[in-house]
Amino acid sequence: MRPKKHEATREGDLFRARLDQIINTKHELVQLAGKIDWAWIDAEIAPLYSDKGRPGIESRFVIGLLLLKHMFGLSDEGVCERWVYDPYFQYFTGETFFQHSFPHERSDLSHWRKRLGDKLDLLLAESLRVAHTSGALRTRDLARITVDTTVQPKHIAFPTVARLLHAAIKGLNRLARRHGVRLRQSYVRVTQRAAMMAGRYAHAKQFKRHHREVRFLRTRLGRLIRDIRRKIAGHEPVEAAFESPLSRASQIRSQRQRQRGWKLYSFHAPEVECIGKGKARAPYEFGVKVSIVTTNARAPGGQFVLHAAALPGNPYDGHTLRAVIEDTQRLTGREIERVYVDKGYRGHDAPKPRSVFISGQKRGVFGAIKRELRRRSAVEPLIGHMKEQGHLGRCYLKGHAGDAANAILTAAGYNFRRILAWLRILLCLILAAMTTSPHSNPTLNPAS
Repeated sequence: MRPKKHEATREGDLFRARLDQIINTKHELVQLAGKIDWAWIDAEIAPLYSDKGRPGIESRFVIGLLLLKHMFGLSDEGVCERWVYDPYFQYFTGETFFQHSFPHERSDLSHWRKRLGDKLDLLLAESLRVAHTSGALRTRDLARITVDTTVQPKHIAFPTVARLLHAAIKGLNRLARRHGVRLRQSYVRVTQRAAMMAGRYAHAKQFKRHHREVRFLRTRLGRLIRDIRRKIAGHEPVEAAFESPLSRASQIRSQRQRQRGWKLYSFHAPEVECIGKGKARAPYEFGVKVSIVTTNARAPGGQFVLHAAALPGNPYDGHTLRAVIEDTQRLTGREIERVYVDKGYRGHDAPKPRSVFISGQKRGVFGAIKRELRRRSAVEPLIGHMKEQGHLGRCYLKGHAGDAANAILTAAGYNFRRILAWLRILLCLILAAMTTSPHSNPTLNPAS
């Protein structure tokens, strides 16, 4: 059922002080909480609820926690822990009085991310609206954009052959215990030693011994797969539960290190892809490709992210440009005049090809276009900030839906960090103007 609307009472309490009486109301988080249109967000997510059942958690509470998590680069557990002792966090999420314990469960954040799904774009749109109303972003800054792609690494270990085989054996054993399937032998103890010795032999460049341990792991994984299939034959519910894990285990057992085509790089996260970067420190990364759209010119509050989306399947950059431009125009409500990209977008499918300028292009590049094309590389440090200060550097969420949610929330968190910095600068300028005014200095006041 849809949660009750947030109502901030103005009545006091005999034994407790209101939060707005014990915090600095000029703090940037307090100012930002007053600028976000919580009622609009609540109305947008209203269709996700049914008309029956118990009322849900207030949308401002959970949305505020998600924003705080990505603004300050915290984990789910970290933002819940900090909420307990930070009055500004509590005020941002709509609390009236200071709370000494967290009122809900940490898992509510996971449930809300799944519930929101495609609606997470509204948080990015709201960040752009707040930036525009606060003066950090101008309308003309939305007309000329820079588009680039990066890799959002997944939280997996480096996929060596021995580690993948051992992970498949452990995963099948966990599933068998969960469903009450009694195995002839688990092979966990012997395969753990084999995986450990395979890594040691590979490090010592003793490859004959390394391949012997890998063959041992393949054999035990094959025995385990056949044993499970014999035991679950004829039990349809159990067969359905084991269908995907057994398919992944068979794929891991049959694939080879240098084979071409589709490969599995993680047993628990089959959506992981190997994406080549061509860099000396990271020739390839394991994750998902993400498209990032930013303003080309530096707005008064800095560079803002206009659009972010995960691109599963590792598509060619040029084949994604049309959809990215259309989604950006829908989010910003502004028609895009010029697009600046790197050489990876050659052969693109943009709706207006003449408005797209590629790095290194000579034809039609002069004057303002030449200056703006030189600013294309400014998107790189922005992506670096999203990876270091946000959660784009490593995704801990599950599946394709987790990849998409992490990319959008990281972009929204980056924009709100820029807005917080902008509000902090405005406050400093106001205080500086007040302290240097003629009425504040008696030596400059003629009446004195």
